[in-house]
Amino acid sequence: MRDIAPRNAPPLPASEWMKSMPAAMRFILQGDTAVRAMAAPIWGVPFSEEPCRGAVQNARATLWLGPDEYLLLGLATEPASGALSEAATADALERALGELPHSLVTISHRQFALEVSGSHAATILSGACPLDLDIGEFPIGMCTRTVLAKADIVLWRTQGDAFRLEVWRSFSGYVTGLLSEIAREFYGG
Repeated sequence: MRDIAPRNAPPLPASEWMKSMPAAMRFILQGDTAVRAMAAPIWGVPFSEEPCRGAVQNARATLWLGPDEYLLLGLATEPASGALSEAATADALERALGELPHSLVTISHRQFALEVSGSHAATILSGACPLDLDIGEFPIGMCTRTVLAKADIVLWRTQGDAFRLEVWRSFSGYVTGLLSEIAREFYGG
């Protein structure tokens, strides 16, 4: 059985537009269509074949990060009745993938997630992110690796006015401080 590092969300300043998301199970899976076909029944979510799109089912998601690379997110704070623990899920995925060429890396300890939401969410993020976040260009369900100023993030639009950011823990103060500074224009300080 694998050892899983503990994960607690870094403290965030309370705000109406930014909140810390509950702890999540996270894996990076790299592999071709055969790997995804074997992993999907174990993970419980289909894998999008459309670039830069996320798929959600129950409390799990798969985010297309690049050709043959996906971020697997277990979004529930507590495993559902009958759901496998993180270590058991990793072991089940590895057994299912067997000898297929693949890479499965547990990254739950490395990252935390926050949600930026509200009528100014896209504008706040655009203050430090080079992407066009207009809903016509970055629609609901779209996801990508990008930067927020100097921090690498995964950005996923979950609703018209809400984004999930996957951020490395070491950048928590930098990212939340930067976003708070940008948001002062809309929410005061």
